[in-house]
Amino acid sequence: MTRRGPCVTLALAAMILAGCLGKTTDSTAPVDIMSPGTWVPLAPMPTARQEVAVAEVNGRVFVIGGFGPDSEAVATVEVYDPATDRWETRAPLPAPTHHAAAAVIDGRLFVVGGYSGGRVSWTPLRTVYEYDEARTSWSTRAPLRQARGGLAVVALGGRLHAVGGSGDSASAAHEVYEPTPDRWTDAPPMPTARDHLAAVVFQGKLWAIGGRTSFVGTQFTNVEIYHPAANAWSTGIPLPTARGGLAAAVLGDRVYVFGGEAPLRIFSANEMYEVAGNRWIGKDPMRTPRHGIGAAAVGNRIYVPGGGTQPGYAATNVNEAYVP
Repeated sequence: MTRRGPCVTLALAAMILAGCLGKTTDSTAPVDIMSPGTWVPLAPMPTARQEVAVAEVNGRVFVIGGFGPDSEAVATVEVYDPATDRWETRAPLPAPTHHAAAAVIDGRLFVVGGYSGGRVSWTPLRTVYEYDEARTSWSTRAPLRQARGGLAVVALGGRLHAVGGSGDSASAAHEVYEPTPDRWTDAPPMPTARDHLAAVVFQGKLWAIGGRTSFVGTQFTNVEIYHPAANAWSTGIPLPTARGGLAAAVLGDRVYVFGGEAPLRIFSANEMYEVAGNRWIGKDPMRTPRHGIGAAAVGNRIYVPGGGTQPGYAATNVNEAYVP
């Protein structure tokens, strides 16, 4: 989601009355009927949330911040243990935050950017927090150079790469964080300015996937790949289905992309990038179509907790795992 002006709000209200809101659209990719994989329902999150940050830390899935059921920002941090199918609560973020991103370097969890505020107005943030598992506490690190939410963050080569997002408008920003000396620097921007994108590290490179310019703006199929050795971007095979608010994860030698949102619809799409065929393939659709999600791979499963079940505000506590 992103901020809406009065005209957009009126337009959306009119379309809701017309019965157009909430259509589910699957992937347009060729479907793998031989090995589509399957989805497994798991213990639901204690708190229904969407626009969350998600990361794997030491075999557990952290779900951080987001919008709660009242569509206001929360500081909630809950952790899922796949080994026991149970949730635990951790120390909350220093401040309620939604649309942040998270990544892990050597077991150190970082939460980057996002927005404060809720249903009425949002403020883009530069904040960066690090979680100390031993002390179960958060500390503040050097802020982003550019305030933005709806961004994506990955850990690559011992550094954080924060791409895209939006402040006043969609951004192509690419900033790199070095834990020592606790410093952000600018890197070559993405070719396409966008927010609500997903990002993963695959084959030693940063993949920036999908996204959009705004809630009712252009939705992207763009896949752009950052090569650290060349300090440059190239273009990858585009997604079959344009959307923002999606999640992505890497499992083995595959990239998986889940869910998402576009004007007046959400997606159950589950698309996999196949290296051998250099193509995207449709896999088993999500049991619960959602946007505002994150994904984390643990073992042979990809966990996709929370999210929104309708365009806009519709937080859920659903927790499901995809098994290829």
